[in-house]
Amino acid sequence: MLVLGIESSCDETGVAIYDDERGLLAHAIHTQIPIHAQYGGVVPELAGRDHIKRVVPLIRKVMQDAQLQLTDLNAVAYTAGPGLIGALLVGAMEARALAFALNIPAIPVHHMEGHLLAPMLESNPPSFPFVALLVSGGHTMLIKVAAPGSYEILGESVDDAAGEAFDKTAKLLGLPYPGGPKLEALANEPHADSSAYHFPRPMIDRPNLDFSFAGLKTAVLNAVHKSTDLEADKASIARCFEDAVADTLYHKCQKALDKTKMNTLVVAGGVSANSAIREALTTLMAQRKGQVFFARKEFCTDNGAMIALAGMLRFKAGERGSLEVNVFPRWPLSSLKPL
Repeated sequence: MLVLGIESSCDETGVAIYDDERGLLAHAIHTQIPIHAQYGGVVPELAGRDHIKRVVPLIRKVMQDAQLQLTDLNAVAYTAGPGLIGALLVGAMEARALAFALNIPAIPVHHMEGHLLAPMLESNPPSFPFVALLVSGGHTMLIKVAAPGSYEILGESVDDAAGEAFDKTAKLLGLPYPGGPKLEALANEPHADSSAYHFPRPMIDRPNLDFSFAGLKTAVLNAVHKSTDLEADKASIARCFEDAVADTLYHKCQKALDKTKMNTLVVAGGVSANSAIREALTTLMAQRKGQVFFARKEFCTDNGAMIALAGMLRFKAGERGSLEVNVFPRWPLSSLKPL
C-alpha cells in the first residue's frame, strides 16, 4: 500500500511517499528560511502563501522520483495540527482535494506523533514500549509510549520550550534566524570555554518531569548585559547555554526512565539534531546499558516522510477522515486514540 504524506504546519513544506513493504520511496522538502530570515522569525501569513506555491510542485516531484502515478496511491495523509492555522489549511485542503478526486481516504495526522515516529524510518527502528523525548521549537515533552497511539505525557514545558530557548538565546547573541544551528556552530568554536559560565539546570531537582527554560534564557540575558566584550564572550556563552540544556535533558530523561522502569529512549524533534544533546543522551543510555534512537538529522525538522509513516500506521489500523477540512492549531497529543 502507498500513502502520500503532506506536511505544512509551519515553515517547511514536506511531501513523501511511504510503502508499507518497501518503506520510504521518495521525499522532498522546501524550507522557507530565506523568506522569514529577513524578519527574524516565522511570519504566519507568508508561511501560508509559500505553502500554496510549493505543495503541488513537490507532489509532482516525489511522484516522479518514485516513478508512480497519483492513481497508484491508496491514501493521503496530512498534518492536521498542531501548527499555524493558515499553513495547516494549505496541506489539509490539498490532501482532501486529492483524496476526493482519487476516491481514496484522507488521514489526518498529529504533527508531534509524526516526530515521535520519525526514528521508525531508520533501518534499525526502536521496539515498543519506550520513553520518547520530543524537543522542538514549540514543545519539550517526555512521553511513555506503550504502542503507536498510546501516549502518556510524563512531563512537558511549562514556559519556553527548548527550541524556543535556543532561538531566543541566539537572538540575544546577535545571530541570524534560524538561531539554533548557528548557536551550535558558535558553541563549537575552538575558543569556547565550557567553564566560563554556570547557567542553571532548571527543575532538575524537582520530583516531576516538567521542563522550564525561561529562567535559563534570563541567565543568558544577564550574562550578555554584564559582558564587557560580548564578541569575545559569545562562543563561551553559547557553549555554556548548550551544555545547560543538554544536562537538563539528560537528568530529566534519566528520571523518566527510572519512573517507567524502561531502558529504551527515542529522541525526536528539530532540537534533537543538536550534537551536544545527542552526545549527552547517548552517554546516558550507554551508562544504563540501554538503547537510544534518533531520527536522521534531515528528519528531525518538519518533513513529509514522518507524516506519511504515521498516516500509513493509522490507515492500516482502519482510521479514515471525514470529507470536512478540519485543522487543529492546538491539539493535545494525549487525546489520540491507541491503534
